[in-house]
Amino acid sequence: MSHRIWRNTSTNTTKHVEVNFIEKFISESTFSPSVSCAITWFMSWSPCWECCKAVREFLSQHPRVTLVIYVSRLFHHMDQQNRQGLRDLILSGVTVQIMGISEYEHCWRNFVDYPPGEEATYPRYPPLWVRLYALELHCIILSLPPCLKISRRHQRQKTLFSLSLKKCHYQMIPPHILLTTIELMQSSVTWQ
Repeated sequence: MSHRIWRNTSTNTTKHVEVNFIEKFISESTFSPSVSCAITWFMSWSPCWECCKAVREFLSQHPRVTLVIYVSRLFHHMDQQNRQGLRDLILSGVTVQIMGISEYEHCWRNFVDYPPGEEATYPRYPPLWVRLYALELHCIILSLPPCLKISRRHQRQKTLFSLSLKKCHYQMIPPHILLTTIELMQSSVTWQ
């Protein structure tokens, strides 16, 4: 059993990290489609629709590969093609989850190239962000309209979240998820 870690697979800037990983995996591996393999990805953003398609094609050629993807944010989550791509990816058997605090900290400690002695200075990932992105991922999975709007014009500007729930959200999303998110919303939802 190998616990190999690939870092910096996105050095090719003309392709997204998912496609780079697949190409690197195939080129470096003597991997046979009959061999079982579990892969876990920690990613800053969820895959775009084109990468979702590439991952599904890779998995269809390697049916004994299982894939779990932890993401810290949803990539252009209002775009219908990206929403459908994520749904199709999940329906194909891929697990997609929003990183919780523990996954975020694990990712920071193990995969981020920070200067020595600065490992404790990672950017804070507020628990409300986790809840809001997880809520929006539920909307995507359930084919509901978006409920989360994110505003941020510049890198150093504050991120503003607004939640817009419709009747369909109340009917389809598990109540405990809605309630805990709304309770957290009682505090400010603006961060750097």
